[in-house]
Order: sequence, then structure tokens, then C-alpha cells
Amino acid sequence: MSAGAPRGAGGAGDGGGLRASLSGLTTRGRSFLAAGIAAAACAYVLGQGELLRVGLLLILLPLICVYALHRTRYRVSGSRRLSPERVPAGAEARVQLRMDNVSRLPTGLLMLQDRVPYVLGPRPRFVLDRVEPGGRREVSYRVRSDLRGRYPLGPLQLRLTDPFGLVELTRSFSTYDTLTVIPRTEPLPPVRLAGESNGYGDGSRRSLALAGDDDVIPRGYRRGDDLRRVHWRSTARYGELMVRREEQPQRSRATVLLDTRRLAYDGAGPDSAFEWAVSAAASSLVHVLEQGFSVRLLTDTGNSVPGEGGGGFSSGGQESAEAAGLMMDTLAVVGHSDGAGLSRAYDAVRGSGGYDTGGGDGLLVAFFGDLDDVQTELAAKMRQRTSGAVAFVLDTAAWGGQPAPGHAVPPLEERLHRLRDAGWTALAAPPGVAFGELWRQAGTARVGTATSGGRE
Repeated sequence: MSAGAPRGAGGAGDGGGLRASLSGLTTRGRSFLAAGIAAAACAYVLGQGELLRVGLLLILLPLICVYALHRTRYRVSGSRRLSPERVPAGAEARVQLRMDNVSRLPTGLLMLQDRVPYVLGPRPRFVLDRVEPGGRREVSYRVRSDLRGRYPLGPLQLRLTDPFGLVELTRSFSTYDTLTVIPRTEPLPPVRLAGESNGYGDGSRRSLALAGDDDVIPRGYRRGDDLRRVHWRSTARYGELMVRREEQPQRSRATVLLDTRRLAYDGAGPDSAFEWAVSAAASSLVHVLEQGFSVRLLTDTGNSVPGEGGGGFSSGGQESAEAAGLMMDTLAVVGHSDGAGLSRAYDAVRGSGGYDTGGGDGLLVAFFGDLDDVQTELAAKMRQRTSGAVAFVLDTAAWGGQPAPGHAVPPLEERLHRLRDAGWTALAAPPGVAFGELWRQAGTARVGTATSGGRE
């Protein structure tokens, strides 16, 4: 559902029947009913007709209220509107509730309660006055989470009471919405990374007519086309004016690799190393998409997003926007993997077909946790399939954690040195560093030079 469009309420989930509605009698309603029965019994024994009429009134009043609310509860519709449906961590989303009385009778007092996860804040409750026939009431509340994830909102519960407070009935609507909290992102400076070609430009153009006229791919003439591009042989063949399509811009490709191995990180929470890596990966994805790249998100498990055709890379236009949303949704829920190595990611980079032979024009941006000797060597080999590669390496010890038992990790400087020797632009990511600053350093560093995160 797009943000701003109301979502209709589903059917009630409480069953039905007047017998079930009788259970909604309040203490006052039950007292009225008991008093009426007692009065009627005394009137019968004592032969008091006036007392009998009072007893019948006390009995009928709660029953009439039960019947009226039973009919009304299924003639009140509810809807919810969530705007926006995808927000960064720490940002607020607005939830608007709307109640419509579609019956011919006014409602009594209405109490609304929407079910939300505790991480989004307290459960919202509202009290609405009497709603006239065909009337509408709207209320809203805000939700906010510092933790990324997908959170269900609903179902909406409606509690109805009569004007006398004799009956209280509850209706639960079956529909719900989902709020997606994506990682925080920060704008990155427009730097040129080592080995990177522009998203569009000379480095990414491919000629479609390199071998003469026979290899020209023609297309139909469009208003405004240069007549000097008319291809007369194809025009004679097809019987309509055709022009040469000599050059077509091809988007350069970029892969953002996120190491999610559980043994590579220690700690949890918004300030942990893993959450920093997820947020930085999201910032990288947004940046390279804005630069016109065809992008994919890759994890150590070998899974690629969006992963449909073209080696798993996003396409242009509207499809690129949809792919960006899919990658951000993936990062909203990504967690630790139980894998021990980067072999699957290495195979995905080596066999993706996403890089040209002869060096390739692909950019690889990687976020690594702790790397032992074997994984450091494997990460170094990934550079062979790219024309530019940047690695941001997080050290568990620097972030206040401890490496996994039995996981021998060489010193950080040694890991960085081995990656740089393989051609990576490798930087350390210490706690509290702004990723935009590291990105700027990656643009100014030469391949193989020693660079420390947070200072040049």
C-alpha cells in the first residue's frame, strides 16, 4: 500500500452472536439485570403490578443496549494510514486512524487502541465521543524507533459502550500495516575512488558499430533525430525511415559487500560495530545509485539483491528506484550469518559476469569484520575481478569486544597491509568515526598507501 492511501479494515475477529455479546455486560449492566429479576420476582409474590413494570424496565434496558451495540459494532469501519511506510532509524512516522459510522444510528462512546511493538513507543489509546450516523472521526499518533527492522502495526481494536455504561463490546479488525525502519544514512562527498569510472561517461560507453555498416543496429526515426544519422540501407529494407544507433551509454557497475558473519563482530545495539557497518553500507548504496551506477548488495552468504538478471545488478529508471527500495528493505532486517568464511561472496564476485574481461570496470566497496589469515587472503583475491576496490575494516578489539573463541585474528595493521598489497584501498574504521570522513579519505588515498580511519 502506498503511503497516504487508507487501508480498509477487515472483518471482526471476535465471532458474533447475541449470546457472545451478553458477555459484554458491565458490572452496572449485570446489577441492573439482577435488580430487575429480583423486582419481578417480588412483584409476582406480592402481587404488585407497579413493581413488576419497574422490574421489566430494569431487565429490558441492558438487553436493549446489548442488541443495539451488537448491531452497531459491525456498522463501524476502521482504517489506518501510515506515512511514510519506510523511515530511517531515529525518524518518526505518522499513523492516522479513521472511524466511519455507516449505520443509521449514532454510536455511543468509542475507545480506540492500536497495537504497536514496544520499541515504537507506548500503545496509543483514544476516546471518541458519540459519532452521528454517516459521521467520521480521525485521530493520529507518531511512532519512532532507533532500531532498524520491520514492525507490524495493528490490529486495531475498537471498544464501544452505551450511554448508560451498561454494556462494553470490543471489536478487533484483522488488517495491519508494516513500518520498515531502514538504517541511517549520511550524505557522502562526491569523490573519485581509485580505479572508478563514472556511472555514465566515456569509460562506460560501448560502441555498437565498430565493424562497419553491417554491424549498425538501426531504430525507427523519431522527431528531432539528425537526418545525417539516417541509415538508407535499413530504410530501404524496412520501408520506413531508420536511423543509426551508434552509441549507447552503459551504466558502470558497483557491488557493496557486507560481511555479516557472527564470529566477525562482537556486541549489539545501535552503537555496535555491526550496526555501523550496516549503516555505512546503506550510505554507500545510496551514494553510488545517485552517481548513476548499476548497483547490487552482496553479503558473505553469496546472496545478491536485487538479484534479477544482469548479474544481479539494478537496472535504470523506475526499476533502479525499486531495486534501491529492495536493498534498503534487506538492510533493514539483515542479521548475523552463521558462516565461517567469505568463499561464497568470493564466488559471487568471480562468477557474476558483472565485470568486463580484461580488468573490468566494476567498483567493489566492502565492509569487513574480523578477518583471520585465510579470510584476509580470500578478500585480497576479490580485487582481481574489479577495476577499483575499497575496504573498510572493523576491528572487534577497537570496538570494545572480544574475537570469537578459536578465531585467530592477525593485528589490524597486518590485515590492512595485505589488502593494500593486493590493490585494495583499505581503511580502518575505528569507533565513533563518521563514515563520510572515511569516504573522503578513500577518495584521496592512493592504492597501497597506509591510511588510518579518522585521520590522514
